[in-house]
Amino acid sequence: MNTAAIPEPRTAAALAARRRSAETALQRVSEAITRLRREKAQVSVAAVARRADVSRTFLYDNPEARAAVASAMAEAGERRTQMLTLDERLKAARSNLRFQDRRVADLEARIADPGPAPSTAELESAASGEKRGP
Repeated sequence: MNTAAIPEPRTAAALAARRRSAETALQRVSEAITRLRREKAQVSVAAVARRADVSRTFLYDNPEARAAVASAMAEAGERRTQMLTLDERLKAARSNLRFQDRRVADLEARIADPGPAPSTAELESAASGEKRGP
C-alpha cells in the first residue's frame, strides 16, 4: 500500500484555490441577491442559487452565504408585511369612505324631502325627553 503524504505546497495551493472559488461564489451570491431585490423578485435559496450559479448545498453549507440569504429573505418578508399592513389600512379607509358617502347621500335625501314638519308639542316633548301618546 502506498501511503505517501501529499507534499505541503500542493495542499496549500489546493486550499488557496478552494478559498478563491468560495470567495468568487460569495460575490456572485451577493450580486444575485442585489439583482433579485432590484427586480422585486422573491428571494429564496433556490432563486439565489440559480442566479448566482451555485448549488443550494453551497448556500446552506457556507455560513456567510447562508447568513446573506437569510438576511435578504427576512428583509423581503418585512417588506411584504409592511405592504400587507398598508393594503389593510387602504381597505379600511375605502370602507370608511363608502360609509361616509352613504351617510352623506342619506342626509342629502332627508334635506331634499324632509317629510311633514313636527308639531310644536312634539318638538317640546323631544326636547324635554318626555314621550306622549298619539
